[in-house]
Amino acid sequence: AGMKFLLQYVGCFCAFFSAGFLIISTWTDCWMVNADDSLEVSTKCRGLWWECVTNVFDGIQTCDEYDSIYAEHSVKLVLTRAMMITADILSGLGFLFLVLGLDCVKFLPDEPLIKLRICLVSGVLLLLAGLPGITGSVWYAVDVYVERSSLLFHNVFLGIQYKFGWSCWLGMAGSLGCFLSGSLLTCCMYLFRETSSGRFHPAYSLRKGYSSAVTVVTNAHLPSSQTATSKMYAVDTRV
Repeated sequence: AGMKFLLQYVGCFCAFFSAGFLIISTWTDCWMVNADDSLEVSTKCRGLWWECVTNVFDGIQTCDEYDSIYAEHSVKLVLTRAMMITADILSGLGFLFLVLGLDCVKFLPDEPLIKLRICLVSGVLLLLAGLPGITGSVWYAVDVYVERSSLLFHNVFLGIQYKFGWSCWLGMAGSLGCFLSGSLLTCCMYLFRETSSGRFHPAYSLRKGYSSAVTVVTNAHLPSSQTATSKMYAVDTRV
């Protein structure tokens, strides 16, 4: 029981921070940041929804939102948005299911097997959330790196060059956390399915075997005539 509680709490801790990292990563503006900090007087960050410029001297930040979602955008931007939003929804649902499946939560307290299945469903959702999250963030980072490398290789200077920023790193961390918590909940919690059902509990099996053995030994030491006489006496007594 102690190991089961520990796995639940560790999985809940990882799921909480992983879902938070994915949501923060999706809605922050630093997926790309300018790489030439020493030559610039401002820090330029690009996110999935807007672009911000921060002056390094006074700290004033100005942000410009992109056009509406119906406008033409790059394939990288559109697919990364879709994958990160999908990861946010799945990780949020996985965390909510996990909270309901915790033994300390007063939800279906007399149904340990159902609560265990809820934890397993939570683990599957978190594993599914990690897949689009890691795909979107890694693909975005690789695309930024390839674009910058190709410009440097062809000696093309456009005035500013970008590298992937902390929002992208946060998306990767949240996705890996979803994989970790999902693996704990699906692989490790599955080992407790028999004890939660109550049919294979060691103490229950020991008591059942002991009572059966006592019954067999008692009947073996009693003669058949004595057993029959005892039954007749019991019937006469009830009458």
